[in-house]
Amino acid sequence: MTNSSSQSTETIDHDQNFKELISTFFLEFLELFLPEIARNIDPESIRFLPQEYFADLVEGDEKIIDLLVEVKLFGQDATFLFHIEAQSYSESKINRRMFYYLARLHQNYVKDIYPIVVFSFDQPYRAENDTFKIEFPNFKVLEFRFHAIQLNRLNWRDYIDRPNPVAAALMSKMKVAKRDRPKVKAECLRLLVTLKLDPAKTRLISKFVDTYLRLNAQEEQTFQAELDKIGVAQKEAIMQVTTSWEEKGIEKGVEQGQRSLVSLLLEQKIGQLPEAISDRISSLASNKLSDLAISLLNFSSIDDLNRWLEANE
Repeated sequence: MTNSSSQSTETIDHDQNFKELISTFFLEFLELFLPEIARNIDPESIRFLPQEYFADLVEGDEKIIDLLVEVKLFGQDATFLFHIEAQSYSESKINRRMFYYLARLHQNYVKDIYPIVVFSFDQPYRAENDTFKIEFPNFKVLEFRFHAIQLNRLNWRDYIDRPNPVAAALMSKMKVAKRDRPKVKAECLRLLVTLKLDPAKTRLISKFVDTYLRLNAQEEQTFQAELDKIGVAQKEAIMQVTTSWEEKGIEKGVEQGQRSLVSLLLEQKIGQLPEAISDRISSLASNKLSDLAISLLNFSSIDDLNRWLEANE
């Protein structure tokens, strides 16, 4: 659940991580946690809808719906919506908030809605409230429920043999004893390499696991020992996966540093760059950026830079 009016002080963007995972593997997410309904969904009908912005009547700010997905069941013409929220902290009024969202979404779309909350915080371990009621001694006006998936109440051992990419990712956020962290990371990656996904999807899950199972030096030694137990072929596949996304990250970081250095040199050479010029430089390919780093030594004005950009973009 994204709060658009405040900035998180955390370095991990939990909302984005979970939205990217679930949107990439939406049907697999349903197969893992809602297998009966997943079997009856027409995969060709799946459509991700634009983000919805709502005024939050509980906290008085603006909220953004995390994921809204339109689907239909086999043999049916009518579609319905899955509303999925990724909740990275415990919140006492989440039940009321989800009911408000259901009411607004139903009003906007006039469709049946299946609400789901994925709770990804580490603590507390108590079950989150998934029900909102309005009732009197003689009459129940309303009883609303959403489907709660509270990861810290799920045992990771129940998922190690599930051939599902979402399981490979989310075991890293399930109930994991501190001593088991290296083993869980090894099991997540072991399961991942058996799925034989394309490189982009493999990197997505590998990075997800590494984000939530950051190991210290001692844990890293235990992790390597766990890899030794699973066989040479799978160990090599795991090492290739982790090396691949690490190299991508290093490559991206090097390129960002190169762009920053070129911009700094240009400003020292010809003065402050207009925003439009900075945007053009940001869009240059890496090889062109290297060419610019050499050419700028001969620049004496912004006109020289403009002429170079016109000739090389």
